[in-house]
Amino acid sequence: MCDADDQLDPVIQRMIKGDETALAQLFSAYRERLWRIINFRLDRRLQGRVDPDDILQEAYLNAVQRMDRFLYDHPRSFLIWMRMIVTQTLIDVHRRHIGAQKRDASRDVSIQGRWSPASTSYSLSFHLLGHLTSPSQAALRDELSEQIDLALDGMSDIDREVLALRHFEELSNLETAALLGLSEQAASLRYIRAISRLRDVLEAIPGFFNE
Repeated sequence: MCDADDQLDPVIQRMIKGDETALAQLFSAYRERLWRIINFRLDRRLQGRVDPDDILQEAYLNAVQRMDRFLYDHPRSFLIWMRMIVTQTLIDVHRRHIGAQKRDASRDVSIQGRWSPASTSYSLSFHLLGHLTSPSQAALRDELSEQIDLALDGMSDIDREVLALRHFEELSNLETAALLGLSEQAASLRYIRAISRLRDVLEAIPGFFNE
């Protein structure tokens, strides 16, 4: 298990035995991190229309139904298990509000909770430039958007996912490696490579490296 899970191990054991109070305690401990995942992956057309807190609540209710599946689903980390449930819940929200036919980029997700390559690129591009909203920044945004799309297209699917997990979902290198089935060294090298490929573009984004 990850370090945080080591500290919560007795609580996890209670949850596995069906203690919903234990699940609530764990969920509360990871709530902020799960919220960031939803905020990053939520379709921009739903921002302001769908409250991430409501998605979190729905995900929690789904987790209640899956407590007895924790050891089967992902016994190494509560966060990664809960992220899988949050991801599946978010996919359902997209389908309800937008429709599967119109949300091809995020339509499919694997049992490990991995988003499609197109969806990850979509979220990366949007959030890398998400704060450039003023009319005076429109030209810069358009120029950087093209550069970011080119840079992302030049990356492998796994490198884009590592970038998304590390920078925006704020998973640790260990958590990223566990989620993607990589060694810690490989996950770290891929993150460095992805940042390096985007560096010229990122340095042109006001405040990016100060976040």
